[in-house]
Amino acid sequence: MRPPARLQAAVDVLTEVLAGNRPAAVALADWGRAHRFAGSGDRAVIGNLVYDALRRKASAACLMGAQTPRALMIGTLQLAWNEDLNAIAALTDGSRHAPAALSQIECAALGRGLPADAPDHVRGDFPAWLTPSLERAFGSATVSQMQALSVRAPLDLRTNTLRATRDQVLAVLAPHGATATLLSPLGVRIAPSGHNGRTPNVEVLDAHARGWYEVQDEASQIAALLTGVRPGMAVADVCAGAGGKTLAMAARMDNGGALHAYDLSSARLRPIHARLKRAGATIVSVLDAGRTDQLAALAGQLDLVLVDAPCTGSGVWRRMPETKWWLTRAELEQRQAEQVIVLDIAAPLVGRGGRLVYATCSILPEENVDQIAAFIARHPDFTVIPTATAWARAIGGPAPSSADGRTDTLQLTPRTHGTDGFFVAVLERQA
Repeated sequence: MRPPARLQAAVDVLTEVLAGNRPAAVALADWGRAHRFAGSGDRAVIGNLVYDALRRKASAACLMGAQTPRALMIGTLQLAWNEDLNAIAALTDGSRHAPAALSQIECAALGRGLPADAPDHVRGDFPAWLTPSLERAFGSATVSQMQALSVRAPLDLRTNTLRATRDQVLAVLAPHGATATLLSPLGVRIAPSGHNGRTPNVEVLDAHARGWYEVQDEASQIAALLTGVRPGMAVADVCAGAGGKTLAMAARMDNGGALHAYDLSSARLRPIHARLKRAGATIVSVLDAGRTDQLAALAGQLDLVLVDAPCTGSGVWRRMPETKWWLTRAELEQRQAEQVIVLDIAAPLVGRGGRLVYATCSILPEENVDQIAAFIARHPDFTVIPTATAWARAIGGPAPSSADGRTDTLQLTPRTHGTDGFFVAVLERQA
């Protein structure tokens, strides 16, 4: 496909996403099936354009003075792809399968650039109604924090120490430019591709089939590490989902002890069985989805309970940018209610002197520090272990600074840590 045709295809896909609140990945897959002639390179560029336009939706709309898919795509070419007016004009030449030529209004908008006095939510590309919440978390750094959450994310992998070492994983992924992560001692990172590139599919490699690594962002790895899990412990992951942190803890336990995986949804839990087998994690007992009675039978018996709570996913907006524009106050309130429920289910499972670790892939204080404060008010026999202490015990060395300036809990962000947005609090039940 010619570059102008790729651009028009991206506009078409973006139209589908915005018109029907469809996930970008689904809309792109549907487009690919309907246009079999498009090669992998074509699909990569079209996907990059669509995702970048969703990441920069607010600033692109402000730049162009319009919110149409065409306007968003043209604005993205300037803001995210750094294309000048002549290059954009060449892509919108009005030829067959290409977008129509730029109008005088569009040319003028591209010539002016983004206004210097654009509101914070425009410069940071986030929903305006979240401004008070984000400013409470990040203060004067809100715009820069959110700008870092509006660019492409790297691909992170966790070494499965039951099967391999990080050096082995680095060696096998060296052709893809893999490097060691800075915070997680188990992590391997592949940098995001350029505009015309695509992220390598590392899950089709033999090393993945042999269980050497799992795709897992460095922040999620840190959350599992900060549990301080050790061999011989009795542990539960009560929001296990597909099992990413369950696998990480099983490896950290070196298959010694007992690890219970539970989730309310059988659909979310289903992939865990194949992943456990591939990873060689033999100590995991998968409880029946939704059977809280099976969890209740473990009351007071566990050394560690991990609650990777349902949340808005605001910390992974780099990867699923359409979801930030779909988020509503009602959904945020629903997630908060679910977090209260799961925390109150988890608390009685923790034995005296045991730990409860609460984590979310969120940057919103309503889901993070506010939940911890409310939880301690309901359960005064729990106290927060300061991040520096928890880090020294579980990982070793000095802990990174929290992006929100706190010392009792840890807020990870792309700008401060190079990770997804992730929150972790480590609590201990009085002995």
